[in-house]
Amino acid sequence: MGKAVVVTGATRGLGRGIARGFGQPENTVVITGRDEIALADACSEIEQRGAKAIPIRCDHSDDAQVEQAFAAISEKLDGRIDVLVNNAAAVYPQDLLMPGGFWEKPLRLADMINVGLRSSYTATYFAVPLMIKRSKGLIVNVSFYGARSYFHGPAYGAAKAGTDKMTADMAVDLAGTGVTVVSFWPGFILTDAVRATPPDMIPAEFRERLRLWETPEFSAVVLNALAEDAALPTFNGHAVIGAELGVRYGIKDSDGKQPISYRSTMGEPLDFIGATAPS
Repeated sequence: MGKAVVVTGATRGLGRGIARGFGQPENTVVITGRDEIALADACSEIEQRGAKAIPIRCDHSDDAQVEQAFAAISEKLDGRIDVLVNNAAAVYPQDLLMPGGFWEKPLRLADMINVGLRSSYTATYFAVPLMIKRSKGLIVNVSFYGARSYFHGPAYGAAKAGTDKMTADMAVDLAGTGVTVVSFWPGFILTDAVRATPPDMIPAEFRERLRLWETPEFSAVVLNALAEDAALPTFNGHAVIGAELGVRYGIKDSDGKQPISYRSTMGEPLDFIGATAPS
């Protein structure tokens, strides 16, 4: 029996790749986003892999739209969500990469907190009742090493650190319901935009580093394995690193490489819930 998967913010980047990665026969993948054309294109990619794809237009900065989206998702999936991947966020790459202190950059970078972090909270708020009715489900809040080390400034770091703490606290409330929530740290991602960049536009030293980057589909494969892990409840509330899940499940990337963990160089997840991390 396939899975019913919901991926928010799936019109580009990591979210779109994760949605593709879950595009396996018998799965139904619901994707949300603001761009109807991009939603349609992403659905085509998912369906080419054998899954059923359902687009839901939603601006995740608007709580009312999120509520309406999950009402529609419940109807289309008969009240069933096996995996929710909270990826929707407000990201402005050009602003993040600008030189200077945070006070010298556009104030809209704060949207990563009041849109990115809040959108994960709100989507989970409306999804959890559906999961609890079935006493099962996996919620994945996308985070990153910026939760522990400086990466793109304080707004980015606050959003990621907040995601990890929010996940830990959600887990306390979800204990005993059969629903598991994790914060997920992918590595550096070979998004469609990165892969489409002509090689001569990428500095030689940077091209070498790109060889270590993960495809976004790799994240979906390891998350799928996590959802099927008999030990899934022991992960509740923890931050997990995608590369380490790959080692746990014997999963390599599509090009045959074993993605690496940056735990030793960029920081390891904090334990907010006083429990031993899964081994």
